[in-house]
Amino acid sequence: MPKTSVALPQVRSIAFTRPLAWLALGWRDMWRAGAVSLAHGLALAVAGLLIAAVARDKFWLLAGALSGFLVVAPVLATSFYVLSRALERDEPANAAVVVRTWLFWQSHYRTRWDNDYWCLVRFGGLLALAATGWVLTSSALITLLAPEPVRTPADFLLHVVLARDSTLFTLWLALGSLMAAPIFASSVVALPLLLDRRASLWQAVLTSWQTVLANPATMAMWTALILALTLLGMATLMLGLVVAMPVLGHASWHAYRDLVDASSLPEREPGGTAGGLDAEQRNGMAL
Repeated sequence: MPKTSVALPQVRSIAFTRPLAWLALGWRDMWRAGAVSLAHGLALAVAGLLIAAVARDKFWLLAGALSGFLVVAPVLATSFYVLSRALERDEPANAAVVVRTWLFWQSHYRTRWDNDYWCLVRFGGLLALAATGWVLTSSALITLLAPEPVRTPADFLLHVVLARDSTLFTLWLALGSLMAAPIFASSVVALPLLLDRRASLWQAVLTSWQTVLANPATMAMWTALILALTLLGMATLMLGLVVAMPVLGHASWHAYRDLVDASSLPEREPGGTAGGLDAEQRNGMAL
């Protein structure tokens, strides 16, 4: 049988400075969504604080865990995508629309074994697996190769970052970049696309890679802004994450809308039809 090609949505090439506009739009959406957006940011900040508390005296674990936090961030930002989409549709952006979207996902399929049903779950699982792999790799590197025990951020700075022999720090950065680059390329627009349109997991990932390849400088700029704001949020004892995470989450939705023309794919949840079956699905159930 001949192989059928995967139809991908069209990807746009955009200006290098466009990520700054995404941040401005993300800031606007955060304040328009109000308490529900900031509450999600608070929840993520508390999660960061819990990670820091658990690994307080084990910096080798803390460094890997906080880095892994960045890896799974696209999944954690899903609620921000929902809120920004609601604002875009002139619908109420509140907790109810977040719950409604997930209930829609639960009820809108003939069978929960459909591949499309599990696409977000599978993608989130893959990101979590990658984050766990990095935590273990980072922990092993710092524990086995550091010249002195590394238990605190000051130890890491003194014995790894500022060490005369920079081999360990260079290796740590290189391995982190080697893991982060393909994960970012696979996820930069994949999660918003899966939420917004009836796309398969492979369609979403391939579209994300196409986006990065079509806009390498812009995506590098976007990556730098994400890292800078996230690190700034962490440096303020996680309190800055209360604002940084919502802004970046909402901005990521606008990045997807700018970068991808997904009009060729059917909407996953058309406005005003949440919880119901579309005509195609009703016909399929009748067969």
